[in-house]
Amino acid sequence: GGWAAVLDALRPGMRWLGGDRLQVNLHANPPREISGAELLFVPVTPQRHGWVSWDQGERYAVVYPCAGVLTDGPVTSVPTGLGTLLGDARARILVLLDSPMSTTQLVALTGQGLGSVGRHLRVLLDARLVRRRRAGRSVLYYRSAAGEVLVTAQRG
Repeated sequence: GGWAAVLDALRPGMRWLGGDRLQVNLHANPPREISGAELLFVPVTPQRHGWVSWDQGERYAVVYPCAGVLTDGPVTSVPTGLGTLLGDARARILVLLDSPMSTTQLVALTGQGLGSVGRHLRVLLDARLVRRRRAGRSVLYYRSAAGEVLVTAQRG
């Protein structure tokens, strides 16, 4: 279906009308004329709804919820004792690190802000419960042997 089908699926009421016209919602407003304007697609997580933004007719942004592996997120339960010891947010990060992940992936999975995830990782690193390694441009975090013992002991 091409771009028209993509736009139709991004949010309710949005449709490409052809001829440089974009309908952005279900209201009876006239469609937006976007001829010559930039059209940006901005994925966000963990949002459930999209929206459209514009800047004086020169630039339009279609903001839409992400779909896929990182947005669905694994179902992770934090053992009560581990949550009490570390705090629920920090314990969830430790539990999620059963495979190496970047800070960006952890932000997507937890819904926490980048700064919060970074602070939690710093505390876990200082406690030697996680380790990190570079993989290209990314830094991947993973549980250390001590972190693995702590998580495994709480699950048993």
